[in-house]
Amino acid sequence: MSKDARNGFWRAPIAAKVPEVTAGFWVLKLLTTGMGETTSDFVVHQFDPPLAAAVVGGVFVAALALQVRSARLHFLLYWLVVVLVGIFGTMVADAIHVTAGVPYLVSAPVLALTVLAIFALWRRMEGTLDVATIDTRRREVLYWALVVATFALGTALGDLTASSFGLGYLASALLFVVAIVPPALLYWRGKGVAAFWCAYVLTRPVGASFADWMGVGPERGGLGWGTGPVSLVMGLLIIAVAAMMLLKRRRLMVVEVAG
Repeated sequence: MSKDARNGFWRAPIAAKVPEVTAGFWVLKLLTTGMGETTSDFVVHQFDPPLAAAVVGGVFVAALALQVRSARLHFLLYWLVVVLVGIFGTMVADAIHVTAGVPYLVSAPVLALTVLAIFALWRRMEGTLDVATIDTRRREVLYWALVVATFALGTALGDLTASSFGLGYLASALLFVVAIVPPALLYWRGKGVAAFWCAYVLTRPVGASFADWMGVGPERGGLGWGTGPVSLVMGLLIIAVAAMMLLKRRRLMVVEVAG
């Protein structure tokens, strides 16, 4: 393949590949972070952890490849990839701590630096971090690299406050809710890209901490509902919200065509 052909694949314009950032977007983001946390915990306790990670990782890579190769946004495929990022990203963050023995006080700063490095690379290569401009495959690859890194970072931050700092899951969730309010308000008032990404990163520890609190037993400071049932309920909510958003998108498209 020629250099021009490669550049054409990576840099040629494509349709915008990230859904419009609406209230539904944020609801799905929180639900997928929570489901990713509890589903990862459930799977690694039911199956051999390395095998589970390999299978989930393979499915994630396959879904992501389909997403990137597509020339336009496929709404359900996009959110499937986000769900898989939540599960696989949690497995990666937990493996760094449990299997490799790296404390959260180390992994959290390292992952934070990784996120900042991707931000810097994206900004240098494309001149913008606005998700509304995800209209080339190179930008999309940078976007998904950042998404994976932010999920792993959010998992590490949530576990750092809950376990290493001893706050517990509920207190950690409330702490991150307080932290997410300022950037969320700034973004709602149209203050731009930085506010979006701050809120985006913090949705992970918010959703994951609440999910852990609901799923784990009282001996760990949770409600003891079980990681499996919590994952199932969140999965059903994700399907319901995504279906409503998809129907709304299709109605708007019909109205635009008719107009």
